[in-house]
Amino acid sequence: MLFNSIQFAVFFVVVTALYFILSHRFRWILLLAASCYFYMAFVPVYILILGFTIFVDYFAGIFIQNAQGRKRKLFLVCSIIANLGVLAIFKYYNFLNDNFSFLLHGFALKDPLPYISILLPIGLSFHTFQAMSYTIEVYRGNQKAERHFGIYSLYVMFYPQLVAGPIERPQNLIHQLKENHAFDYNRVTSGLRLMAWGFFKKAVIADRLSILVDNVYSHPQHYNGISLVIATGFYTYQIYCDFSGYTDIAIGAARVMGIALMQNFNNPFQSKSLSEFWGRWNISLSTWFRDYLYIPLGGNRVSVPRHAFNLFIVFLIGGLWHGASWTFVIWGALHGFYLVFGFITEKPRNRIMKVLGMERYDIIPMLTTFSLVSFACIFFRASKISDAFYVASHVFSSIPELFHFRHLQHMGVSNAYLVFSGLLVVFLELTQFLDSKYSLFSKFLKQPTYVRWAFYYIALFVIGVMGVYGHREFIYFQF
Repeated sequence: MLFNSIQFAVFFVVVTALYFILSHRFRWILLLAASCYFYMAFVPVYILILGFTIFVDYFAGIFIQNAQGRKRKLFLVCSIIANLGVLAIFKYYNFLNDNFSFLLHGFALKDPLPYISILLPIGLSFHTFQAMSYTIEVYRGNQKAERHFGIYSLYVMFYPQLVAGPIERPQNLIHQLKENHAFDYNRVTSGLRLMAWGFFKKAVIADRLSILVDNVYSHPQHYNGISLVIATGFYTYQIYCDFSGYTDIAIGAARVMGIALMQNFNNPFQSKSLSEFWGRWNISLSTWFRDYLYIPLGGNRVSVPRHAFNLFIVFLIGGLWHGASWTFVIWGALHGFYLVFGFITEKPRNRIMKVLGMERYDIIPMLTTFSLVSFACIFFRASKISDAFYVASHVFSSIPELFHFRHLQHMGVSNAYLVFSGLLVVFLELTQFLDSKYSLFSKFLKQPTYVRWAFYYIALFVIGVMGVYGHREFIYFQF
């Protein structure tokens, strides 16, 4: 079920109303049933995959807590293998098989493994990682094994963040699912405001930008430097507004019911370095990799070469996590290279900036960071690796043209559409900048009631009129 659909609007109103009408002891049943219905609205049979992992991890958590010595690690390993095995079959089997077949072809051998035509379950990587964090935290002693099967199932399946996060830790979410959350007007309106902001980012900005981006990236060989630069920059904002918009809706929907999900985005394009960017972008995933892969590998408490290896391998795996394609692997490798290069050259770069008197100007490192992120996004967006290399090699091929818009080619939209899309991006960044510097939304809440409600009605009107609709899925659903 898509958040940006009439079906979800009805679903949300009905489920939320019943949530507050029902007695506290029945609410988990309502939420679990609603979450099952929400997920089955995509491909019903895939609920069985979720059921399998839930069953395995529920008992694994109990066995881990009750076991001693090596048995605890054995049960943890079994749980991780079961979860990663599901990922391997549904997400990576054909990718690995294609590459294996390619290698065998070089030796004039035939691949004995068949190609499996299966549809990737929606949000498989997200709820798999959330389930894995549960057994790992039980193993580490940071979370007691949950004995209530329904509550544990709801922890994995909680509908707002089921298919695209944020990836929650059991310490934050499970106890909230057991607590009695009374109706609170201020909290409910806060959640609805956040949901509206998410819908604005998704329907008005992301889906509008996607029209131009799709036109260019469907046939990138038809375009020159300036057109490719615009499409790539727009895609960087498209994926941000699409993903953070989903997160805002998810956090807002949960907040309405009194459940606090973790922040997943924090104005990432205000970052002055790639390391800062990854502290602001998809925070739940980056901290997951930090806590469960980067730190166990040794983190930065090792030699410089090993530290570089740890960073690079984490982002390489992070790229593969996003998709079973070499384009995603290269995307992850690029970010790994950025971070390794960044920490190795940090001191000389700071000295150069100081000598030039530019350390006071945040705009330069911010633009540099955005440019590096956008360049990597070429590989994230391209449908095949040849397209990605074409765009990557041609965005710089016509540098003299970049500021001469007479070279701009028709990208499937009018000039007015292009300018309006650019103004929406400027509005987004300006709004987020002012809020981060001057607490814009906090000041808004202090305005008289009639001012706030007038703004709400205007905002809903703008979303309804200016939004681009047509059941466009969220980008991160494919992961």
